[in-house]
Order: sequence, then structure tokens, then C-alpha cells
Amino acid sequence: MEPSRRDLMRLAAIGSAAGALLSGRASAATTGHDTGVAARERIRERYFPDVILTNQDGKKFRFYEDIVKDRIVTINFFFSKCQDICPLVTHNLTRVHQLLGDKVGREIFMNSFSLKPEEDTPKQLRAFVKEHGVKGKPGWNFFTGKPEDLELLRRKLGFTNPDPKLDQDINQHIGNVRYGNERLMLWGACPGEARPEFIAESINWMIRND
Repeated sequence: MEPSRRDLMRLAAIGSAAGALLSGRASAATTGHDTGVAARERIRERYFPDVILTNQDGKKFRFYEDIVKDRIVTINFFFSKCQDICPLVTHNLTRVHQLLGDKVGREIFMNSFSLKPEEDTPKQLRAFVKEHGVKGKPGWNFFTGKPEDLELLRRKLGFTNPDPKLDQDINQHIGNVRYGNERLMLWGACPGEARPEFIAESINWMIRND
């Protein structure tokens, strides 16, 4: 069976965005601590706008300072009324949460961001969390906010389709999961429909002491 256009776009996005972020890690490793600090700052400025977001419980978070900085995180985009890829990815990530166990909320933090923030109010996000069995799972937040801020975040993080027409169709959105260790500038990505065991193993690789 030949891969679909969406599959090809998804794999292309993984390679380009992960490669760009990982390049900061490689640069830092070869030129010393001071350059490493500068590389981390460049990555922050380029990819991590500190927009203010609201989670399913109505709490405010700054994207960089409160969600990403110094943490091992997962990042994906969804919308609550999506009938295509979102339920599949959310189901997969629920299994990933189980596999990671008590590391989630302690060493690893999972984050899902709405593609339709004008519809996905905190109340709607709570209903989505309950519907998909995520309620009560620590360390996993679902975020909404200003549409322009979520759109900026989507583009900065590389959750885009190279075809402008497809990129405007929210039902064709890329179902990747990005994961990373912000402090060490280690980043990767995989399809959200990949085996949960593979996703969990990839995330676990980010737990490092160097």
C-alpha cells in the first residue's frame, strides 16, 4: 500500500523541524558551555514564543517559561471536535502516559494544544479530557488561548504542511508528536499514530544526565 500524501508530509515535517532543532544541540556540543548557552537562547528566540495559554482547568501558563523551560516535554496539536486523526493520537498518547508511569508529572510533561481555540474553551477541553479517559492523569495539560497565539506556536514548532492550500485545511493537520529536553536542546518527533511503545521509548531517551 502506497503512503498517503498526509503520511509523506508528516514524515517531511519530522525531518525538517527535528533536524533544525537538533542542530542547536550539535553546535553547543562542539564549541563549549558559553556557546551552548547562546545556542539555547537562539533556539528559544526562534521556536518558543512565550505566549500566554490557558489549560483545561482555567490556569494561565507562559509557553516557554512555564511549559517548556528546563523540562522534558511532549507537544502535539488537536481540536476537540476533530473526527479524523485527533482521537487516534489522543488514544495513543493515553497509552504512552500509562507506559511512562509516574515519570509523567515528575520528569516528563505532556502538552496538547488546540487548533481551534475559539471553540475549545476550558470547559470544552475538560469535556474532551473526560471523554478520552485523560481526566486524573497527572502531568498532561490541554491548552487553549488566543487564535493568533496558537497559530504562531503551530508555525514556530513546525506543525505545518508545505502545501499552503492543505495547510489551511484544519482537517488535514499533521498529527505529529514532538518531544524534547529543552535544557539539553535535544528534540525529536514521530507520527502520533506510531506504536505507543515506540513513542514512549523515544521520550524516555530524553531523560539524560549530561
